[in-house]
Amino acid sequence: MDVRKFVLVAFCFTLLPTGPLTASGVPISDRPALVCFGDSITAGLGLQEGQTYPDFLQKKRHAQGYAYKVLNQGTSGATTKDALATLPDVLRLRPAIVIVEFGGNDGLRGLPVTQTRANLDQVLTALEKAHVKILLAGITLPPDYGPDYIRAFDEIFRDLAAKHHVAFVPMLYKDLVNVPGTIQSDGIHPTAKGAAIIAGTLFAALKPLLRKTP
Repeated sequence: MDVRKFVLVAFCFTLLPTGPLTASGVPISDRPALVCFGDSITAGLGLQEGQTYPDFLQKKRHAQGYAYKVLNQGTSGATTKDALATLPDVLRLRPAIVIVEFGGNDGLRGLPVTQTRANLDQVLTALEKAHVKILLAGITLPPDYGPDYIRAFDEIFRDLAAKHHVAFVPMLYKDLVNVPGTIQSDGIHPTAKGAAIIAGTLFAALKPLLRKTP
């Protein structure tokens, strides 16, 4: 055996990526992270594995050739205070883009609007300082919370989107309205069908932030 040729081949193999590859030859582990950071809507409460909107976003980005790994950082029951507390964990993932989906639990608990606004403001500010692109997803409340509280609550998302100049979906469920079979029996959380529609709503707002697989 030619020892010099064997050593050269062995050296070349050490230069090859060891993880699974994308179609373009880029290791999956090297793809930038798109983090879905939110509450039970993101976590997929009541859904089976693979049925959350982050799962459907992963399928969409793959089908359209975008070089991202979608990570689900949803926690059922989380408020904006919890978002602020767990944000360091998200930043450790070194995300390129973060979808921020919080506030619903604050509203359902009737928490002060000023508190919700301040917490979300701090979350967005910290992501900006880390040079992360942001998509802010808004939500609204059932009519029995009263027009004044609902109006003040809805303004949180509009005002913060304008202040931070981030991509914005004012109402996460906007494309679910009057579509049968999209909300679970609790009247709050999306079904798999609803989650797929939410993914489409978010993907349309995400596209200007995305880059194609090289």
